[in-house]
Amino acid sequence: MDPIVTIDQFIAKWFNNLKFSNGVSWGNLILCSIAIIVCVILCGLVGLEREKRGRSAGLRTHLLVGVGSCIIMIISIYGFPDIKGSTRDVARLAAQVVAGVGFLGAGAIIHNNGGIKGLTTASTIWLVMAIGLACGSMNFILAVIGTVVVMIVLVTFRRIERMVTRTNPYLVMLAPSDIPVMTDLLSVVKDFGYTITDLRSQIIKDGLQPSIEVTFKVSSENNEEIKIEKFVKALEKKAHAISVQVLNHH
Repeated sequence: MDPIVTIDQFIAKWFNNLKFSNGVSWGNLILCSIAIIVCVILCGLVGLEREKRGRSAGLRTHLLVGVGSCIIMIISIYGFPDIKGSTRDVARLAAQVVAGVGFLGAGAIIHNNGGIKGLTTASTIWLVMAIGLACGSMNFILAVIGTVVVMIVLVTFRRIERMVTRTNPYLVMLAPSDIPVMTDLLSVVKDFGYTITDLRSQIIKDGLQPSIEVTFKVSSENNEEIKIEKFVKALEKKAHAISVQVLNHH
């Protein structure tokens, strides 16, 4: 199968053919500089969105991952001599970047109180790596299209997610273990006319007195929006909840 040739690859070829009067090529240096600048702009957009949301991996992290991936891809293409008769695999370093950034993204995922946080940020770290590789391999159009799609998902789809989670939020309730927690919880749920599913509980030893942690999903029988603030206050009052955390309600 013939490789796909895009407009940006024609531009890359033109830059690579630029030479000094003594025959030394200098166009690829300009091309590499353009690749890094484009990478900074595109990865910076994704990083700014994460920074705006107050995520632990923000602008600097996304820029460093993206630019690092871009530089490694450039080194893979230009950094090793092309010896005649040899089989040089320019994608070998890129494959190592994909594996390495996977571990970095895993560090952004936090498991706490029965829920998982940081999956979106871990995904954006992985995506800016892909954008950096696209810029480093001079596939600028692909990098721009990828960035536009990422920004649409992060910004626009958030509103759709909010509409969905308004009717079935996840809650984590912490309560003393010496009271009938389940009975009180079901009583509150019945008062509001809601139903609960995916219920899990575990005993947590926090200090001298153990507590019980209950994770559950709340939904309305009429598919109406959950009155989350009133529901949480009722849990704190009637179910003697020490704390109530809402995981996915915005």
